[in-house]
Amino acid sequence: MEQVMASIPDFEIAETGISKDNSAEAEQFKIRVDEIFQKVDELEQKVNEVEQFNLNSSKKQQSSSKGSSMGKERDKGRQVPSIKKQQQDASRREAAAAKRMQELMRQFGTIVRQITQHKWAWPFMQPVDVKGLGLHDYYEIIEKPMDFSTIKNQMEAKDGTGYKNVRDICADVRLVFNNAMKYNDEGSDVHLMAKTLLEKFEEKWQLLLPKVTEEERRRDEEEAEAQLDKQLVREAAHAKVVRDLCNELYEVDTHLEHLRETVVQKCRKMSTEEKRNLGTAIARLSMEDLNKALEIIAQSNPAFQAMAEEVEIDIDAQSESTLWRLKFFVKDALELQSRSAMSTGGNNNNYNNKRKKDICNAIAKTAKKNSKKTSS
Repeated sequence: MEQVMASIPDFEIAETGISKDNSAEAEQFKIRVDEIFQKVDELEQKVNEVEQFNLNSSKKQQSSSKGSSMGKERDKGRQVPSIKKQQQDASRREAAAAKRMQELMRQFGTIVRQITQHKWAWPFMQPVDVKGLGLHDYYEIIEKPMDFSTIKNQMEAKDGTGYKNVRDICADVRLVFNNAMKYNDEGSDVHLMAKTLLEKFEEKWQLLLPKVTEEERRRDEEEAEAQLDKQLVREAAHAKVVRDLCNELYEVDTHLEHLRETVVQKCRKMSTEEKRNLGTAIARLSMEDLNKALEIIAQSNPAFQAMAEEVEIDIDAQSESTLWRLKFFVKDALELQSRSAMSTGGNNNNYNNKRKKDICNAIAKTAKKNSKKTSS
């Protein structure tokens, strides 16, 4: 970059073309630029947040892409609920689900009573009297003791420590009988009693299981809908952030453009040497930036065809405003071009290379003509 800028002496960063007499006005420009930089930093933070949200949303969409097309079509027409409505819906769902689960637990309680009323249920009604029966190895064999009095207390608990769903009770009922069969020999009375009651329990459980499965499916669907509503609210909030961000970016862009135009209008008249250096600098631009430079010329000269096959640029024929706009653009473009030179390759497009060469030759020829006119 230093080599490039050294060959273009009037493209130093410190030079703006504004008269030194307007120091107070220049200071005002500096303050406005500082304010814009601060605003840009804030917008950059918002852009990073938007990008992170988009990344997370993309990952979620990929993980849920296996969903049915019918479900996706349904979600498209789904209205975005308010946060208050979300909370109300969640409360209603939880209350309805708790009521349905209480009914299932009531029906399961009926099964438990039927089992505990069997004549062979008595060994399993209370915790095993390990010490009284001299069962010194009981806790070595049985990891989690269980009995029906413990199950009953859990089912009737009102302090929030009780069972939350039917499957937990089912697991403990099975544990009662499995513990008995595990500790007692297969031929013993207790083992036979436990095995018989477990079989009866499983028969009754199979009758209730479809209702339990249906309730679980319903809960899963409701939870999925609740998560979708939350996601829609987040996306709606995100969309608003994006809209606000776009508006703020537009305002900053407009402000910068206005500031640049003001600076250009305040610039002094460009010398012949500066114009020649500008033409030399334009020849150093990449094809992409060269096209942008041509667009700047076209903005103040509607008759100029920037994308024509043959383009002739007369630097001396350009307005002072256009010349300074070109100078600012070329300086920024060359700085960026130099910084990225080590990490990007050249463009090998033959058409682009030929077009650039033709344009640069046209600039050079025009510069020579103007130079001869000046010297004569």
